[in-house]
Amino acid sequence: MGQMNRRTVRDLRRGNRSTLLRQLYFRGPVSRQELGTLTGLSSGSVSNVVGELLADELVEEAGSVESDGGRPRTLLRVAPGGGHLIGVDVGETHVRVELFDLSLTELARWEHPLTPGGLERDPEPVVAHILTGLDAVVDKSGASPDAVIGVGVGVPGVVEQGDEILVHGPTAGRDAVPLERLLRTGTDLPLFIDNGATAQGQAEMWFGAGRGADNAVIALIGSGVGAAIVTAGVPYRGATSSAGEWGHTVVQVGGRACRCGAVGCLEAYVGAQAVLDRYGHGGRGAGAGGADGADGADGAGEGRLDGVGEDQQAAFAAIVGAAGSEARAREVLEEAAAYLGAGIADLINLFNPERIILGGWAGLLLGGRVLPRIRAATASYALRRPYAQTEIGLAELGPDAVALGAATLPLAHFLATGGAR
Repeated sequence: MGQMNRRTVRDLRRGNRSTLLRQLYFRGPVSRQELGTLTGLSSGSVSNVVGELLADELVEEAGSVESDGGRPRTLLRVAPGGGHLIGVDVGETHVRVELFDLSLTELARWEHPLTPGGLERDPEPVVAHILTGLDAVVDKSGASPDAVIGVGVGVPGVVEQGDEILVHGPTAGRDAVPLERLLRTGTDLPLFIDNGATAQGQAEMWFGAGRGADNAVIALIGSGVGAAIVTAGVPYRGATSSAGEWGHTVVQVGGRACRCGAVGCLEAYVGAQAVLDRYGHGGRGAGAGGADGADGADGAGEGRLDGVGEDQQAAFAAIVGAAGSEARAREVLEEAAAYLGAGIADLINLFNPERIILGGWAGLLLGGRVLPRIRAATASYALRRPYAQTEIGLAELGPDAVALGAATLPLAHFLATGGAR
């Protein structure tokens, strides 16, 4: 019985630390009195927990404000230097590693190019790049490894969370990559692995265009197409953590070949390479809902504009830039906007979100040029009432926010455990 009571007291104290730390992180700087109002904790509990957090150097004083007739109130905030977070973006064409302080200010960055599908086809070199990047950002920043709270890793594909974390790629190559086990050969840092779209979506919900919303979909378009679905403030993962593969929903029966092996997937119409292929093919594109016929497999063969990494981004940006004066570029973007609107309408009809947030480097380029057309296409396919209740806008954290999103994975654990290492 005594052990049970001790465990209960310990859990209660950790819960109080977590509650206060979250409020300080997302609402700070705030005073002790405001913390009591925000959390419902007694002044004694607030004082005790704040004292612990100050002693642990996780919280610091941040000035003061005048009070009504009394002494000035000291403001408190989470100390930016109280720890470090690392975010890893394992993209289709690169590994990017970034080290942040607790305020998510970037302190160091390292990057290495990849051939598309590298993690699925040959994971060992990708793991080596990640481990090299971890050492590089710690050395470059001068941070102590002991001060690193954790490493978040955002990857493409389905991340199966269980006794062993496995990464399943939907497109090609080796499946069930034991990424955590492979990384453990070279680091003892705490690891948190998740789908890159889910991680980036969490960052947008916390710090970007999703703030204040409880139900939202962050739709990300780059080399691939995915989505982070948030319901009641919590990421929706599905029965086996594979929810969010929005790019592989079908928008055209018998349509264009997708690299996943199916046909008619949304990614085959709005993904960056799909847009490059349509532009290079030179044939007339079909509108959303139209029949492609023999043109449906035009992603391969003569006229294909292969793009990798920065070359792919530059080529895509060139098409977007040319749309103002070139009919072919304008036609291709109009077609992509139509299909994207149909895909967003599916999200609205299925999940009834408050917001649809369009992000990813290609999504931001496309949205910056044809967002009104995307909204109009969505309106033509979505049910009228849920569409009227949904805002469609652009992500705010930039085109390459996966590493930042990945860093929120250890940050979330840090806040949930009251700052436990």
